[in-house]
Amino acid sequence: MKPENILVFSLFIFILSSCADYKSNTKTIKKEKSYFSSTGFALIYDEALYTDKVVKKKIDNNEIYIVHNFLRGNTPVQISNPENSKFILTKVSKRSEYPKIFNVLISKKIAEILDLDENNPFVELNEVKKNKTFVAKESNTFDEEKNVAQSAPVDEITMQVLSSNDTEVKKNIKKKYSYFLIIGDFYYHESALNLKDELLKKVKSDKFFIKKITENSHRLGLGPFKNFKALKSTYISLNNLGFDNLDIYKE
Repeated sequence: MKPENILVFSLFIFILSSCADYKSNTKTIKKEKSYFSSTGFALIYDEALYTDKVVKKKIDNNEIYIVHNFLRGNTPVQISNPENSKFILTKVSKRSEYPKIFNVLISKKIAEILDLDENNPFVELNEVKKNKTFVAKESNTFDEEKNVAQSAPVDEITMQVLSSNDTEVKKNIKKKYSYFLIIGDFYYHESALNLKDELLKKVKSDKFFIKKITENSHRLGLGPFKNFKALKSTYISLNNLGFDNLDIYKE
C-alpha cells in the first residue's frame, strides 16, 4: 500500500473510532414528567345536570367520585379545600366533558368530606407523584381521609403534630365578593347592544350590562352575582348557546 493511501486509511479509522466513542459516551437525559396542578371551582353533581345534558356521565353521590376533562381514569390525585386545609387522596374515576368554567366534577360525598361552601366551591387539584410523602395537619385529618389515603399510591403519610401554640385558630373574616361574567368586548356600542337584545330572548337574566372601556371598546357582560352558585346557571345557559370561553372576574 502506498504511503499516501496508508495515511488516508489511518485518518478514516481515527474518525470512525472518534464517532464511536462520542456515541458511547453520550447519555440520554430523560425528561421528568410534568404533573398536573390547578385551582378553580368544582361542579358538585346532582341528577339535574345529567338530565339537562350538562354532564355526560352519571355519578353515585354516596361514593368518593371524581371526573376530570383532562386527566385519565385511575390517575392519582389530591383534591383539597384551601379554606380549611382538608384534603382527600384518591384517583380520578373517569374522564369526561363538563362546562369549562369548572375545574373538576365531584360527588356530594367529596363536597361533604372537604366541607365545601356550595355557594363558592373552590378547590385545589394536584396530580400525585408516586412515592411522594405528604404532610398533613393532625387537626384536619379524619377517618374518611385515612381510608382514602390507604388506597392511594403513596408510600407514606406523614403526620405533623401541632403544638398548643400552633392550634390557636385565628378568626378569618371572609371578604364578600361580587362576581361578573364577561361575554366580550366590541368596537361599536351598537354591536354589543344587538347581541344583548338577542341574548335577552334566550337567557333568563336581568343582569346584562354594557360598559364603555375606551372610546372604541364596549364590554358586554352580566352581573353582579353575589356568589359563584348564582352565576353558575347563567354561565351554563350561555355555554349551551355556544359561548365556550367566558371570562369571570370578581371585585
